[in-house]
This record gives sequence, structure tokens and C-alpha cells, in this order.
Amino acid sequence: MSYPNSVQYLYSLGNELKPGMKLGLEPMQTLLAGMGNPERGQRFVHVAGTNGKGSTSAMIANALRAAGWRTGLYTSPHLVEPTERIQIDGQPITTAEFAQAFDTVHEVAERLLREEVIDVHPSYFETITAMALLVFRERCQISVIEVGLGGRLDATNVIAPELCVITPVAYDHEAFLGNTLQSIAWEKAGILKPGVPAVIAPQTVETNTVILGRARELNCEVIDTAFLPSTGVQFTPHGCKFTVEGVPYECPLPGRHQLDNAKTAVAACLRSGLNTAAIQSGLRNVHWPGRLELISRDPAFVLDGAHNPAGAAALAAYIREFCAGRPVWLVYGAMRDKAIEEVTTQLFPLADHLIVTAAAFPRALRPEAILDVTGHPNATIVETIAEAIGIARTAPPEATVFFTGSLIVVGEARAALVE
Repeated sequence: MSYPNSVQYLYSLGNELKPGMKLGLEPMQTLLAGMGNPERGQRFVHVAGTNGKGSTSAMIANALRAAGWRTGLYTSPHLVEPTERIQIDGQPITTAEFAQAFDTVHEVAERLLREEVIDVHPSYFETITAMALLVFRERCQISVIEVGLGGRLDATNVIAPELCVITPVAYDHEAFLGNTLQSIAWEKAGILKPGVPAVIAPQTVETNTVILGRARELNCEVIDTAFLPSTGVQFTPHGCKFTVEGVPYECPLPGRHQLDNAKTAVAACLRSGLNTAAIQSGLRNVHWPGRLELISRDPAFVLDGAHNPAGAAALAAYIREFCAGRPVWLVYGAMRDKAIEEVTTQLFPLADHLIVTAAAFPRALRPEAILDVTGHPNATIVETIAEAIGIARTAPPEATVFFTGSLIVVGEARAALVE
């Protein structure tokens, strides 16, 4: 099947979270068994969390690559093309490789359907996860796997990792993970495996109690980065510098929250036995699109997928610290299943001008509905991202324009702006 046709088929499976959707590992285990279990015999680092897991995964993978390992990286969602989800040595696989991997997984799924081993085709996420495991088996020495949703019942939780990492846990996807921090933390801690070391980012008291309790039950060695002191910390609009155990590090990902992500990545790399130079290089050269990503100047256009309350808090803190005295414009769009009020009440008051729009996506919330939740005295409603970009270009040269609210909005904007 061609790449466009494979992508179209994947989207036909439903690239959305549906109310009442049942999570579970059995469909994924059945699919992989039909494929000869490509996940077995591979080396993995498994990363869960609410915010920061993508950035942390990218830092770890970059350091592994700098250490000389042929490294896979599996993340979600993508911003522009699905090929971004499956990377080898920092580069997405080609469209031809994507289509070939899809054909292999799809043929197995069709056979299992004919034999009535399964009732429905594996989901979008299950299919691409199986594709990644297949590609990594053939081409990588070690791979970093980011959890898609939760952890315990996530399709990625079929792997046997040599290291588990949990980034900060916060509220998100409550309909699937529970409406308390403790229940969400329990799901995230589901990636922990008996006797496998675990690196834990700084957590709230509630989440830390759950995660550490589960780690003790499984006899996991725990590296708690809350107790990893950093000195000489310096923040700029474009990243941070810090020292851990006498070693200096530099991270080019903006925002104070990236310090914890970087320290977590450092701890994971140290536990994996990487040398100092590789870790320093991995952090210094990391690139993670769509997260406080500056893509143009005069006016400055910044992309940031702050789609939940914790992400909005991080973006709001960045705006207060680094945009004081400059006009701030906000281009905002969101999905229907997100905590709109908790996000918009943090961000909208910081905007001198607000442009509310919607991505070309079935789950996108109407711009009018967003303003019904949180108003703004200087708001413009437009129907498309393209219109929003056109208005954003009229901002004063000294302004900073943030495209935010959803990674889907960020992806659509990035495709238009970068291309």
C-alpha cells in the first residue's frame, strides 16, 4: 500500500479518544504474537508521565545516539506527518519505510481477522506501535518508547524495558485515567516492572506516594530526581544551563519546567551507564518541535502545545518571565475533550490580543464555544488556522505570538509556517 493510502487507512481506524473506549493489552499482545513477537529481545527505555515525557524521551534518545548506539525513538502524537512518531537516530523513517511496516502489520491483522482470532482491526495507536517495534527490531540497538495514554493499559506496555522513567504527573485524560491525581499516578506507575530500575521526576506528594509505593512492591531501584541537586542554574528565553554533581549541562528547550525534564534525562542516562560527554551532547543538541519553539522573528512566532492545565501553567510562567513589557498575542484552538476553562483562565489574561480558531480536525471545539467559557476584551474569531496566521502577521514587530491550546493546532500551524 502507498504511504498516502496507509495513512488514510490508519485515520479510518479512528485517530481519536472515544468516550467509553476500552483500554487493554490483550489486543496488542495478540497482534504481536501473530507477528512473531518483534518486541522480544530488544532493549528499551520506557517513559510515562503527563507533561514532559516527549521532551525527556528525546533527550535520552539523543544522548544514547551520542554514545554511539543506533537509537530508536517512538513518540506521539505527531505534529505534521505520522512518520514523525518512529525515528531512528533523530530522523523520522521515510514514507516508504512507513508504508512497508504498515503493510506487514496490516497483513497480519487481516489474517487474524479471517481466522477469527480477533474481532476488529487493531486501533490506530496499536498498529503504529507494532510498526515501530518491527522497525526497531531490524534497525536499532536500543529504543526509547514514550507511552501514549496512561501506562498500565497502554499499547506500549508490552515491552520489557531495562529502565523505566516517569515524568511529572498531572491532570489529563481523566475520563480514561480517573479524576484524582492518585488514580492517574497509579496508571502511570503501571509501566514499572519487577526489579527494573525507575527514574522518577519531581512529583506532588499525592503522586509520589503512589509511584514510590508501587516501586517498593515491585522491588525497583528508584532514582528520585527530586533529590538530585543542581547548581549554577541559569535560564534564558532559549533554554537553561545547570550543573549536576560537578558536571555542567546545557539544554536548548525553553521554559523553567525543562530543567526537571533535563535532570530526569541526565539521571536516566547516568543509570544507563552513558559517559559524561554523550549526555552533555545529547542535551545540548536536542530538538523537540512544538514546545516553545521559536520559528520566526519580527514578530516572534512561538509554537507551544499547552493542551492541559499543567502545560498552560508552564507557558504562562514563561510569558510572565520572558515577555514582560512586550505585546503578547495568542492564537488559541482546542479539542472538545480538554479542560478548556482551566487552560484559558491561565492564558487569556496574559494576551494583549487573542485570536481564537479551530484546527481542521473532527474533535476541534468551535471558537465561539471557547469564548463562551472564557472571554477576552480584544478577541478575534476566525474559522481556520490559515486565517489566524494571516492576522498574526499584522502583529507589531516587537510582539510575541504564541500558537497554542492543542498539539493539533500547533501541527497545522507549523506545517503552514515552516513550509
